[in-house]
Amino acid sequence: MNAAVKPGAAEAVVYGKPDERELRDRMKKELPADTFKTQTWRVIWFLPLQAVIWGGLAAILMAGLPWYANLGLALLVGHTIGCQALLAHEVLHGALGMSRRWQNFFGWLGFGPLMVPPEFWRKWHNVVHHGNTNTGDTDPDSFGTLRRYKTNPGQKKFHKLAPGSGTWYSYLFLTYSFTFHAQLVLWIQAKHRKQFKGFNRHLAIAQVFLCLALWVALAVVSGPLAVFTVLIPFMTANALGQGYILTNHFLRPQTPTNNPLDNSMSLRSNPVLDRLHFRFSHHIEHHFFPKMAHNMAPRVRKWLEENEPERYMAMPHGKALSMLYTTPRVYKSATELVDPNDETRVFDLLPLQREFSAANRV
Repeated sequence: MNAAVKPGAAEAVVYGKPDERELRDRMKKELPADTFKTQTWRVIWFLPLQAVIWGGLAAILMAGLPWYANLGLALLVGHTIGCQALLAHEVLHGALGMSRRWQNFFGWLGFGPLMVPPEFWRKWHNVVHHGNTNTGDTDPDSFGTLRRYKTNPGQKKFHKLAPGSGTWYSYLFLTYSFTFHAQLVLWIQAKHRKQFKGFNRHLAIAQVFLCLALWVALAVVSGPLAVFTVLIPFMTANALGQGYILTNHFLRPQTPTNNPLDNSMSLRSNPVLDRLHFRFSHHIEHHFFPKMAHNMAPRVRKWLEENEPERYMAMPHGKALSMLYTTPRVYKSATELVDPNDETRVFDLLPLQREFSAANRV
């Protein structure tokens, strides 16, 4: 067990082991050297992705297809936009090498449709999230601790949007929340938090409006077909990304050590989808080596399963999504989730570690 508890203070629970550097060093030493080499060739995947997106939009606008065919194309376009963002995530971490200018170019292709400028993503995700993963109220991608909601009770209304709150509209959260959360971070957190010091927030806001203008222009050109060219692709791309992002951390303890084995979770996804989604299911692996190309992540997974089977946790993707909607989102303690609108709803995270560790995999 990783947890240590100081008697009489649930909030004083400390979870995790500070051995992340030792584990990284061992993996670098024991895994093949090419595991960690940049793989620029993978940028070629943007070509078929772009072809599917533009070809799908053109077919919707020009082919005069029945609504159900347009619906299928809209879902395909949205799925492909989401896949492109997953690949751009690798690019902006430097896993595919290239100059910063070229990284930004592909970053725009991947994140522009979701209204997230590349330099903003770098600061928000690469620096602030990776540097403070599941740490108190510091991680910008966490719903934070109960203390935050007691200090500012108005935030309890926001929690009702979240998966696990039990409201009917929380079931729509995945379909818009990546873009929505990005705007909250850009407009509010980046303005007030010291971690964003030096970031050109005003430029990023102008870039967001440019992205929005392009979506609006497409909607105007599309007319009634905007349901298929704008709304459904946008919602699908958001849902694809959030189906991974929210499950990667929201069912894990908060930790002071930033050890991926303790504060992150990988997923066991359908093998075909796993490849289409550029191995984004390998999230513990990514947090250990952010600059590693994701097609090498299975090597890291195998090493962790063999060397840290009781600590390595990878939940079936469907199960993770189900649990996301049946558990609250706010931390009462490092290892307990609570609903700030109903504090009798408390969920202990530790049994999940035992149930879904590699050691217990059948």
